[in-house]
Amino acid sequence: MADNLSEALKTLKLSSTSSSADALEGCLDCLLKALADNNMEASEKLQEMGVLSQLPALLSAPSPCTPKVANVIAEVAKNEFMRGVCVDAGLIPPLVQLLSSQEQEVLLQTGRALGNICYDSQEGRSAVEAEGGAERAFELLVRLAPSTDPHTGKLLTVLCGMLMNYSNENDSLQAQLINMGVIPTLVKLLGLHTDNTPLTEMCLIAFGNLAELESSKEQFASTPIAQELVQLFRKQLEHERKEMIFEVLAPLAENDVIKLQLVEAGLVECLLDVVSHTLGSEREEDVAELKTASDLMVLLLLGDESMQKLFEGGKGSVFQRVLSWVPSDNHQLQLAGALAIANFARNDGNCIHMVESGIVQKLLELLERHVEEGNVTVQHAALSALRNLAIPVVNKSKMLAAGVAEVVLKFLQSEMPPVQFKLLGTLRMLIDTQVDAADQLGTNSKLVERLVEWCEAKDHAGVMGESNRLLSALIRHSKSKDVVRTVVQSGGVKHLVTMATSEHMIMQNEALVALGIIGALDLALAEKDFVGASLVQILHKLLTDERSAPEIKYNSMILICSLMGSEPLHREVQSLAFIDVVSKLRSHENKTVSHQASLTEQRLTAQS
Repeated sequence: MADNLSEALKTLKLSSTSSSADALEGCLDCLLKALADNNMEASEKLQEMGVLSQLPALLSAPSPCTPKVANVIAEVAKNEFMRGVCVDAGLIPPLVQLLSSQEQEVLLQTGRALGNICYDSQEGRSAVEAEGGAERAFELLVRLAPSTDPHTGKLLTVLCGMLMNYSNENDSLQAQLINMGVIPTLVKLLGLHTDNTPLTEMCLIAFGNLAELESSKEQFASTPIAQELVQLFRKQLEHERKEMIFEVLAPLAENDVIKLQLVEAGLVECLLDVVSHTLGSEREEDVAELKTASDLMVLLLLGDESMQKLFEGGKGSVFQRVLSWVPSDNHQLQLAGALAIANFARNDGNCIHMVESGIVQKLLELLERHVEEGNVTVQHAALSALRNLAIPVVNKSKMLAAGVAEVVLKFLQSEMPPVQFKLLGTLRMLIDTQVDAADQLGTNSKLVERLVEWCEAKDHAGVMGESNRLLSALIRHSKSKDVVRTVVQSGGVKHLVTMATSEHMIMQNEALVALGIIGALDLALAEKDFVGASLVQILHKLLTDERSAPEIKYNSMILICSLMGSEPLHREVQSLAFIDVVSKLRSHENKTVSHQASLTEQRLTAQS
């Protein structure tokens, strides 16, 4: 066999000048057989003897052997080490020229050769790009797309594969294809050739690659992609094919316009069917399908229009089905159900309806099931839903009466920052404007001590910020001396003073108001902490900083006035010449600030 191959290669080297067509064809057949038997070995031999450099001449002079020459190149380029060699041998220009051929077999083998050379090869891709190979292949794809001939179907699959190999994981080449208009053409192919499994699979892989690019979403949205994918999905029985379609749907469904198109095309019903057919099964592929379908369902609900369409005033069958997931024994469905509720709870109308319909109880029962060594993702999702539901004012008292605060407090010992973050946010939403609840929670020393501890969670900025905000909220909404005492005795004052220097104005304001209430209700108890935290120096800085917002200046002056009853704090105020600072603020453009400056100046003057 090796001798035959060597003879064939020698003949092939001479072929461009002297061999007959029959001799050439015999050599190519021998070479193709050797490549089929041991591709790597035959390719190395071919490289060794310098045969590749003879092939451009054979490709440039069309003959009955042209398809076999292209086939040899396609087989050789299956080896990674040969792709660069093919480029260096000058094979790309004549191969790209052959994309203008009228012969189907020439086109088929040429598409294979170019596709294989481009596979995972930057050198190959650059060479094809320089010759305009992608444009030629795309023009051919557009021209042949309407044909239903089986042989053409095979060629279309090869051309799609070539373009995919050419652009895979290369943003600039993918953008080039998108600008050419490849997406509408591929969608058209999918619609026309649904029975051609290899072609539809190639289209799906191409969609999966292109859909990751943000710039592709607009073009996808202008095609019937949603309808085509849903129709294709309905026909699938095999897990692998469903997975392929899911992999395209997930990135596409990140776009709000496409979310709505998918909902209107009936994807939700398909997903609900998947869930009902796979629920309870322990087969690995069924578990995977259930997870993918329920995750995709939650993703569709992230779009405002698609979410509202499925909510249907709280009477929608989809909404009801998703609610039934919450009491399920399946953790994935519990998670998806809770996340779906959180997504439905994105406007006041929906939240009010859901609280009236008893959803809070379902979420509380779910949380109760996950208190001891529970599933963290389910805890996080259920708390997210409760937090969103607690935003409308009318829901707060109803949720408090339902025992939400008591259940949420059971997670106080959680060491998981995502759960801590949502727990804090839920409690803060619940007590907003709710005096009794703020009073009750604010005198709960276990809660306040945990908040003070979390105020130092520097590795978790979200938890730290929410702890500070809840600490402040307990004081602001209760205006209770008992709450102030609990916070001061737990060591919370220094954190509120630090919060007053936050880069977020809303947090600065909340801190200053809470500190003002502490100063007004129990200055004597907080005095030492105020001095230790350098409160007066911080207030001086806030008042002299031109970047401080009017609200910050106003609340800083209110706080200064409340500190004047303390001798050490009063001395600090005098030593920093606050009167001069406040006097300048009397001419501030904001009338509330200038008026407060006058009152503060009078107070400081009277006590100097």
